[in-house]
Amino acid sequence: MASNWDRLDVTQRDSVQESVELYERVRPALKLVTREVLQILRTMLKDTEVTPLFVTGRTKSVDSFREKIARTEEPLEPGGPRLLKFPDPFRTLNDMVGVRVITKLPAENALVANLIKRQRHLFDCRGDREKDIGSIESGTYGYSSRHLILRTIQNDVVKNYQQVFNPEVQPNGSYFFECQIRTVFAHAWSEIEHDIRFKAEDPRAWTPHFDRQFTATAAMLETVETAFADLHERYEEVRSYWDLDGEGAAQLTPNRIRDVWRTLLPHVDRKVDDDWGWAAELLAAHGLKQTVQLAGLLSANRITEVRRALDHRYSPGPDRLLDDLLLWQYGTKHIDLTAEAPDAAPHPRRDSLLRRLKQIERYRQTKK
Repeated sequence: MASNWDRLDVTQRDSVQESVELYERVRPALKLVTREVLQILRTMLKDTEVTPLFVTGRTKSVDSFREKIARTEEPLEPGGPRLLKFPDPFRTLNDMVGVRVITKLPAENALVANLIKRQRHLFDCRGDREKDIGSIESGTYGYSSRHLILRTIQNDVVKNYQQVFNPEVQPNGSYFFECQIRTVFAHAWSEIEHDIRFKAEDPRAWTPHFDRQFTATAAMLETVETAFADLHERYEEVRSYWDLDGEGAAQLTPNRIRDVWRTLLPHVDRKVDDDWGWAAELLAAHGLKQTVQLAGLLSANRITEVRRALDHRYSPGPDRLLDDLLLWQYGTKHIDLTAEAPDAAPHPRRDSLLRRLKQIERYRQTKK
């Protein structure tokens, strides 16, 4: 497979080779710049509201640099010679130093970007864009990545590099580099896609089926990312129910009970109406008035035990299951607080609760 260098016009090779030789000379100093910005970013992101999976970086290799600056584009006038795409690479290329911040969830990309952009004493953000191969507007799929173009500010390591690059110019410590922020899923997809699509040794070894497969995997990746994002959001909501300084102290109104129930037990919602008033009355009878108390009552293990003890013929709705959970927890106290008086006639609820309590007691006997 012919490289960009191999296809380059002979008249253009001298200037490209001159840039390559200069890059080869200054690259050791540039590698120290890469190490410097990596260390700054890792320290900056440590122990913040979002900790990336990892922060990595690289200094463009000499071969990769040669290939990139040997790219050409269409001439300004038809029939003219092709033009170098990067005639002055040290001024126009921002990816000789590249950093990647790999996150777990899509929402973390924005958090990381904002954290970096706020450190204005370290970096000046000169570019911020979403790189999405495929877009919502066109109805296609691809990986999504946040790309920042950052400029260092009065950095001593950069000044050392600048002195190596051109000792006749006063160094200012400013250097442009690229910082990519993407999820681990998008990172894996892009790495594999880049190796096959852009680094393939023979461009003839390609079939439209590959495009179709990449599109399909990108669609699945988006679905997986969405599922994990939803899972994380639900986890944070459930965790908040145990925060006595926050959501856990929220009062149990009927609507609050409904929302907590549907978050914790979305698979148990057979209510024929949207009236959760009776549930609020049952809980209030036992002095359960805070969200944390309801979260504690709706223990998955307790629900499993109640289901086994009462062997429900039909899957119970929220009202019935809550009633049974309170009966399991409080026994005869629950009956006395919520059923008819012993001397009332008739007393169907008391009879039903007494029958269910006997089932629970028999079940507990078998567990001993």
